[in-house]
Amino acid sequence: MPKMKSHSGAKKRFKKTGSGKLQARHAFSSHILEKKSPKRKRSFALDVDISPADRSRVKSLLGGNGR
Repeated sequence: MPKMKSHSGAKKRFKKTGSGKLQARHAFSSHILEKKSPKRKRSFALDVDISPADRSRVKSLLGGNGR
């Protein structure tokens, strides 16, 4: 059997931490930044944990044990 490939879009968007948590970039962080407060913009820089509802889907897209 050929190897299963991981989803190319998912590899660019999600990452797995050392402890096994899945993280992604914040939403609303790329444009229309003038009206957003500096505090809010700073918090966008931190990665956000994937919600439990989406975890299984992201794990399967990353393939294997999550890249």
